[in-house]
Amino acid sequence: MAQYDLLVIGSGPAGQKAAVQAAKLGKTVGIIERKAVVGGVSTNTGTIPSKALREAVLNLSGFRQRNLYGTGYRLKETVTIEDLAFRSNHIIKSEIEIVKDQLARNRIDLIFGEARFVDPHRLLVQQAGTATEHYAHVIVIAVGTVPTRPADIPFDNHTIIDTDGLITLKRLPTSLIIVGGGVIGTEYASILAMIGVKVVLIDKRPRLLEFVDAQIIDALQRQMTDIGVTLYHQEEVVAILKEPDGQVTVSLAHRPPVTATTLMYAIGRIGATQRLNLAAVGITPDARGRVIVNEHFQTAIPHIYAAGDVIGFPALASTSMQQGRHAACHAFGHPDHTDTDLLPYGIYAIPEISTVGRNEEELAKAEIPYASGIAHYREIARGQLMGDQTGMLKLLFHRHTHALLGVHAIGEGATELIHIGQAVMAYQGKIDYFIDTVFNYPTLAECYKVAALDGINRLPRPWPGKTLGVKRET
Repeated sequence: MAQYDLLVIGSGPAGQKAAVQAAKLGKTVGIIERKAVVGGVSTNTGTIPSKALREAVLNLSGFRQRNLYGTGYRLKETVTIEDLAFRSNHIIKSEIEIVKDQLARNRIDLIFGEARFVDPHRLLVQQAGTATEHYAHVIVIAVGTVPTRPADIPFDNHTIIDTDGLITLKRLPTSLIIVGGGVIGTEYASILAMIGVKVVLIDKRPRLLEFVDAQIIDALQRQMTDIGVTLYHQEEVVAILKEPDGQVTVSLAHRPPVTATTLMYAIGRIGATQRLNLAAVGITPDARGRVIVNEHFQTAIPHIYAAGDVIGFPALASTSMQQGRHAACHAFGHPDHTDTDLLPYGIYAIPEISTVGRNEEELAKAEIPYASGIAHYREIARGQLMGDQTGMLKLLFHRHTHALLGVHAIGEGATELIHIGQAVMAYQGKIDYFIDTVFNYPTLAECYKVAALDGINRLPRPWPGKTLGVKRET
């Protein structure tokens, strides 16, 4: 029986970082991976493939050049699944090699097979008819999630697919119904519409992504409508039927039925915990298979931790990495702190969205006196150079103290731009910083100065001691 200081179940972002962190602390570490490749959902079917697909679509569709050459401009008239797969497969292979090299450099044992608990310190790993036991002082559960597949939906992995199924299709759909307007559904709807797929997005809620600032989502929905996405809000799916001609018909509660060549079911994911035998160690997942943890990512058994998508929201690769690292640090007594109040969120729709801190709805509910300032990319030289006419940066700040409370962005580079605001918020900065600081020109970072000046100019009385010479475009 092999013995380790730490065993990690799952080699996705959370598992990787937990393992590497423990190895850096001088611990003996092993990672158990049930699939034949490392990287988990993030590398093989989720984050990396979908973002590679998005970049391929942006390039081949000529989207970034349309404001210069016209809305009809396309770099490639007909985009095929082979065009998209070429880029995705190359990047996936590269990421797998990077992960494998990182594990090898840190002397982390890679154990392939499916793990299940025997007792709180022992795991049975089964593969190809063989089984071996491994002992660890600390165990981290980082198994991620799998798509929800209700029994009443006739999945066939060709016509009716889940959110992992798109990259395995042999050809692009000519039309697509997406059921579920969460992050994954929203991203895929905008990406596929950009290359001419007729997309209908159906969701129960009154708008997309209700945790994001409403003004940002309004801009996203307008852009999605412009590129051909049909949005059905506050709508319920009554039935899904495969037609004899191979198409799919969806019956709706409040609208006529809709038909498409392909349907993607994108309502939720569940923790991949069903085969771990958690009952043997006294851990009970919730109804969606997620593991309950404390602020240090400990489960009900103190030496068993869980991190990543398997513990639920926010279920982002970025947060999963930090959770895994934090779990390993805590397990071996190494000081670590994760600021969970300042987690940035990146949504890779077209256009992309990013947000950090609180939005207007949250501030209003908390009765915090706030003001906002906005910079549109069309006002910024860099935005003109990029050809992005719809991008926007929004700052929310305290009316009296000027403390920065939230940053929200939509447009090219939004997920990079957000980190400037995140850093200022982390050090309790004020929007005064943006007014007094010189930014490179031309850059998108200049949006911070324009938005800060716009916000100050909106306040009832002039700001003492400042000459406010910039006024927002009207």
